[in-house]
Amino acid sequence: MLTKSQVEEAQKRAAYVLAGAGIALSATEPAQIEVADFGLGELDRTGLEVVVYVNTARVCAKEIVLFPGQTCPEHLHPPFEGTPGKEETFRCRQGTVFLYVDGVRAARPVCQPPRPEHYTAWHEVVLGPGDQYTIPPQTRHWFQAPDGAVVSEFSTQSRDDLDVFTDPEIMRATLVKDS
Repeated sequence: MLTKSQVEEAQKRAAYVLAGAGIALSATEPAQIEVADFGLGELDRTGLEVVVYVNTARVCAKEIVLFPGQTCPEHLHPPFEGTPGKEETFRCRQGTVFLYVDGVRAARPVCQPPRPEHYTAWHEVVLGPGDQYTIPPQTRHWFQAPDGAVVSEFSTQSRDDLDVFTDPEIMRATLVKDS
């Protein structure tokens, strides 16, 4: 659980990072940045910040900010409403993102997740500025940016509420308390 002031601080910090990456936000978007701690209350280790531009029945576009050391926990996008599930393409805008997907395990993975017992995807894909990678539906994946990063996500419809996380303690919706 995060406090309202922690959420507001993360939103300001994310807006600053996005501006530094040359990504302009409208006057109302900074206050609408989603701050996700995945219910663990350890935003500096497990979390991310997201600006959603559009999310329709056909397409979704987002900017994802990862502060230094943040990890988006392992999950997959299941089928829903007759679709095969969300297909997403990550394009790195700033920093370096280490993306881990199902596949052949990296001999020496660069990143270590904060709760390693809940991570099973170890095929390492390194994304620097301008690099992109498409993740098929139902593919377990997680990602981390040791030094921070900005990633654009382009996908089919996003239903974050349906994401299936490997860690049973993960909650997709961030709970916020007033103080």
